[in-house]
Amino acid sequence: MSQHAALPARYDHVGSFLRPKYLLEAREQKAKGEITHEQLRTVEDKAIAEIVKFQEDVGLKSITDGEFRRTYFHIDFLDQLGGVKTDIPVTIRKPDGTEELAPPVLRVIDKVTHTKDIQRADFEFLKAQVGAGRTPKVTIPSPTMLHFRGGRAGISKVAYPELDPAFYDDVAKAYGDELRSLAAAGCTYVQMDDTNLAYLCDEHMREAARQRGDDPNELPHRYAAFINKVVAQKPAGMTLAMHLCRGNFKSTHAASGNYEPVAEALLQEMDLDAYFMEYDDARSGDFKPLRYLPKGKTVVLGLVTTKFDQMEDKDALKRRIDEAAKYAPLEQLALSPQCGFSSTVHGNNIAVEAQRAKLRLVIDTAREVWGDA
Repeated sequence: MSQHAALPARYDHVGSFLRPKYLLEAREQKAKGEITHEQLRTVEDKAIAEIVKFQEDVGLKSITDGEFRRTYFHIDFLDQLGGVKTDIPVTIRKPDGTEELAPPVLRVIDKVTHTKDIQRADFEFLKAQVGAGRTPKVTIPSPTMLHFRGGRAGISKVAYPELDPAFYDDVAKAYGDELRSLAAAGCTYVQMDDTNLAYLCDEHMREAARQRGDDPNELPHRYAAFINKVVAQKPAGMTLAMHLCRGNFKSTHAASGNYEPVAEALLQEMDLDAYFMEYDDARSGDFKPLRYLPKGKTVVLGLVTTKFDQMEDKDALKRRIDEAAKYAPLEQLALSPQCGFSSTVHGNNIAVEAQRAKLRLVIDTAREVWGDA
């Protein structure tokens, strides 16, 4: 296999899996005060050991804990940073009379700091479950999540009268501390999950950014500089990737649009090793933005959907890989599902057994395209 940004294989996955029923029940018990945190963690340990075995049996080389200890892909991590507060979700009534739970809102209320190791104990448990020849991968939210949703209004003006450079430096330092903590535990592969750059491909989201006082044309470049502050603190020997997501709550998406508005900042300006890019349907646009991919980086094509059970055709996937290779060298491409199967505890509307079938399709297709991947 040719060298490609130190990824474990030409096939990969984004990280989250459908939670088993017994784990969901235990979480409900914990919420009601019927079991302790330690008792819940014992149940989580059992579920994680099982999902690690599942990933190894299916043939994956990078292994996650399925995000089984989280409710949301981002809140559970960011809420543990000093200076960050989550507003409790509330039930809202929609115009049609139905009710839904509004997502929790993150606010920066003080200086952002790394007050404790956030993922280290979870990683150490994961690492102990993973067999030889495979790489345990940690997934964390992108630091841009602390800015984009609320913009300037979501960040304390007392703590940060000006955002640049103090806010960006503090967040990057907190992330650097976390990466160093993980590296000390033996972690070599971290994936940051970012919805914001993909949202900036959608005109409705771009207009929302304008209404908050941000320039959607400037933001991708500002975020590239922000991400690079984190990358500058990356420990030696660690692969740092980014997954771009347009929303994945219960098989829905929040944004659409070609990557063109962010491609140059994303692929050329960010000093990342790899990018997981959603390309499972028409909402992601064409592959032309891949022309910005420089040497030494890898794009993992998310061609297989995790939103629905319907299986993709292997030959059609190969044709799409060939199409992408018109804009970026084939040796700098890899294959994965477009997102996780359960970005929140609620899970996508997909059958449990479809996870195996989708992942086997990814692995088999990659091996046929790139050889011994």
